[in-house]
Amino acid sequence: MKRKNLIQKFWNYLLLFITLIVVVFVLGIIIYLIVKGLPALSWEFITQKPEAGMRGGGIFPAILGTLYLIIGTIIFSLPVGIFAALYLNEYASKNRLTRIIRLSIVNVSGVPSVVFGLFGLGFFVILLKFGKSILAGSLTLALLILPVIITASEEALKTVPDSYRQASLALGATKWQTVIKVILPQALPGIVTGSVIGIGRAAGETAPIIFTVAAFSQPNLPNSVFSQVMALPYHLYVLATQVPNAPENIQWGTALVLLLLVLFFTIAGTVIRTRARLRKVNL
Repeated sequence: MKRKNLIQKFWNYLLLFITLIVVVFVLGIIIYLIVKGLPALSWEFITQKPEAGMRGGGIFPAILGTLYLIIGTIIFSLPVGIFAALYLNEYASKNRLTRIIRLSIVNVSGVPSVVFGLFGLGFFVILLKFGKSILAGSLTLALLILPVIITASEEALKTVPDSYRQASLALGATKWQTVIKVILPQALPGIVTGSVIGIGRAAGETAPIIFTVAAFSQPNLPNSVFSQVMALPYHLYVLATQVPNAPENIQWGTALVLLLLVLFFTIAGTVIRTRARLRKVNL
């Protein structure tokens, strides 16, 4: 008995130690990024356009372009991902075909993002003739994060007890009413978590937008979904590799703004998830 307790304590402390190492590294990266990038942050840096060959001015076009891409990605990916998960979990038969579909979704989530970028270039940019545009970039990023949203949403739906379904149907509700008014609200916290993870990944991706939307320099603001835009991930790559003698503080400031943007969506998702959980507890 003592031996089992010792082994249990050993593994507990080992897992705690590994967790602390990960947390320390992540916090260290964030703190280092804040220390290096904070001096560059100012109202002018956030609201002005790049100047002097990107060696001066601000990054407003890149911020706006990133926001457009994130919004477009949300519009295309969330409805499709959530409804696909609803179909797989609530309507689809449990057979070999659905198992193959689920396996394909999991496998697609492991495909490198550059492959999605090449697909977006060939399909959306060239075949559908969208050109390098916000529409092509948003659709490509939506495809990139769809597997994450579908998988997370389906797992969240599985956590809803079958008794909820049975009680709703017994009270005379239709299958659709049960899904929309009972199952979906109960699974909302898990769905939001998966969606935030996917959106955060899309916001920081560089490879897909290089092929489908990102411009090296586009100081003019976009006027339609078919416009090219600058984006923070690609702009950061350009500053670090393509602009000679680019001020270091601008590079770190751009990286910090991208981090803050991702954190904003993460915090917004956390608030929505918390409110949904509180509402779930009060029911």
